[in-house]
Amino acid sequence: MAFDVSVALTWILFLALFPMAFFWLRRAWRIVVRRDFSEVALKRGEHPPEPERWAHYTMLINGLAGTIMVVVIGLVLFSGIAYENWTAIAGSTIWSKFMLDFALSRHAHGFGSRKKA
Repeated sequence: MAFDVSVALTWILFLALFPMAFFWLRRAWRIVVRRDFSEVALKRGEHPPEPERWAHYTMLINGLAGTIMVVVIGLVLFSGIAYENWTAIAGSTIWSKFMLDFALSRHAHGFGSRKKA
């Protein structure tokens, strides 16, 4: 049996869905239930002036992305969704989540001048 790189990458992507879904749903849980705003709209490790204002957006982004990942995991395990479909859904979700988090963090910090060290 020969080693196939595409099969290995498929397994790596599928197994990576589990921790991504866990961390994203955990972050949404922390915001909603524990009222922990320590990871809301961070830019270079700094919080925005009013993290409570942006917490709902962060919770929505993380909760939705985590839920989609759980659904994709379920579809792969229980319904046998085609490879092209689940990788497209997972990849689009990952990229969308990263871009939305980036945009939210930049928007929350405003367009003022950068602090010089």
